[in-house]
Amino acid sequence: MVKKIVLDNGVRILTEEIRHVRSAAFGVWVDVGSRDEEDGAGGVCHFIEHMLFKGTQTRSARDIAEAFDRVGGQLNAYTTKEYTCYYARVLDEHLDLAIDIISDMLFRSRFAPEDLERERNVIVEEIKMYEDTPDELVHDVLAQVLWREHALGRPVIGDAAVIRALSRDDLLEYHQRHYGQGRMVIAVAGNVEHDRVVERLEGIFGDTRVLGPSKPLIAPTPYPGVFCREKDTEQVHLCIGTQGLHLDDENIYVAQVINTLLGGGLSSRLFQRVREQMGLVYNIYSYHSSYRDTGLFGIYAGLSPENVGTVLEIVLDELNDVRNGGVTEAELALSKEQLKGNFLLSLESVSARMSRLGRSELYLGRVHTPDEIVRKLARVESDQAAAICDRILSAGKLSLATIGPWRNEGVWEEALGGGL
Repeated sequence: MVKKIVLDNGVRILTEEIRHVRSAAFGVWVDVGSRDEEDGAGGVCHFIEHMLFKGTQTRSARDIAEAFDRVGGQLNAYTTKEYTCYYARVLDEHLDLAIDIISDMLFRSRFAPEDLERERNVIVEEIKMYEDTPDELVHDVLAQVLWREHALGRPVIGDAAVIRALSRDDLLEYHQRHYGQGRMVIAVAGNVEHDRVVERLEGIFGDTRVLGPSKPLIAPTPYPGVFCREKDTEQVHLCIGTQGLHLDDENIYVAQVINTLLGGGLSSRLFQRVREQMGLVYNIYSYHSSYRDTGLFGIYAGLSPENVGTVLEIVLDELNDVRNGGVTEAELALSKEQLKGNFLLSLESVSARMSRLGRSELYLGRVHTPDEIVRKLARVESDQAAAICDRILSAGKLSLATIGPWRNEGVWEEALGGGL
């Protein structure tokens, strides 16, 4: 059962008691991500995330690492376009340790100058490594093509030139401005007691400063386009994409079903036709990423340059078929059952349950029960799938991004002209 309380300073605490496990997952979700970064500050959120692991006023970075290793626990964090999450998984008897250390990191990190310089170099190397991973990088290129100068189009990892230029004062000012209680959600799942957890957290999170409201959101305007980054790689890594649905859209479950039947698994249309039947790729899949006020639907493929034109035509042909009502009742049922199974199986992980609580509360202000989600999936019909495809997947709304030894030279335009 999920329970929720809001403290006087705005911090939201959600718990889910799962009595049959011996573990507990604890996470703090800070309502700030790369989308909130001003022009010229790309990567500051990611930099702060790194620095919070480098030591506090009472613990060194080694102390933090050894504390979790000593109890067999796990500590980690990640930055996204719209939030930053710090989380841990431990045995239930060590939950207080996780709470103590993560709160210490959030509010009493030192940002020592010598640590900052070392971590600056680490992040620059991470950016270089990312540049050498074209199958990941191409998704950021697609977002940049689709959303141009909007902050959602920038990579979360940041820009090396910006990282080199950020000062300690820059990081401290940004941390002070955004890491306040009114913008935090705390999620706890596992063998825990709600009242005890709230009592423990209120003493730590209840008396600190309250920030003003975050800046208003400005939704990005999609600009369909093409960008081909030539790079000496063995494969061409390509993404076709368009603006999708935001997380609270009433048709979000329809979009998830479309994504699943098109490229969400080994039985999906794209995988079966492009890889299994024609042998043109090793990897092809689709995905749908949702944000507060928009989304991104994308299709990825890694392939040889000579096969790009053929694969583009097949992908557009499949999109066109779904738009024109070509989804059968059998594949609709298969996709819905696949989503249902994936979702319910994920609930066997306390970390996944904790993440579901935090993300749902941060984005929606509520947490749907598993039964509600299963019912919403069951209600998706084939005509809804066709309508949503028609809404977002028309030819004039699609963008193409590629990395590798390939130039467009009219191939994309020719595929569009013969497809959607």
